[in-house]
Amino acid sequence: MPGPYSLDASVAAAPEQLSTTLGDDVVILGLRDTVYYGLSGAGTRIWQLLPARPSVGHIVSSIVAEYDVTEERAAADLQALLAELEARGLVTIDDPRGH
Repeated sequence: MPGPYSLDASVAAAPEQLSTTLGDDVVILGLRDTVYYGLSGAGTRIWQLLPARPSVGHIVSSIVAEYDVTEERAAADLQALLAELEARGLVTIDDPRGH
C-alpha cells in the first residue's frame, strides 16, 4: 500500500481521471479502471486544493483551519485517503523521500 507521505510531498490530480463537482460532492471517473468514485465533506475540499499541487502539510493545515479536527486526525485521515487515491490512479504524489 502506498504512503505514508512526507509533509513536503506534493499532490496533484492524475491525468488518468476526469472529475466534476456535483453540489457539495466531487465525482471522479478513473480512466484506468472506468470506475466512478465520490468524495464529500473534507474530501471535496482536498480535491479542490489539488490544482495548486499543494504539499501534504499544506493540505493538513487547510483542513485543520476549515474543519473541527485535530492536526493528528487530519494527517492520519489524509494519509489514508491519499494512499487510496494513489492506489486507484487518481492522484500523483511527488515525495522527496522517494515514496
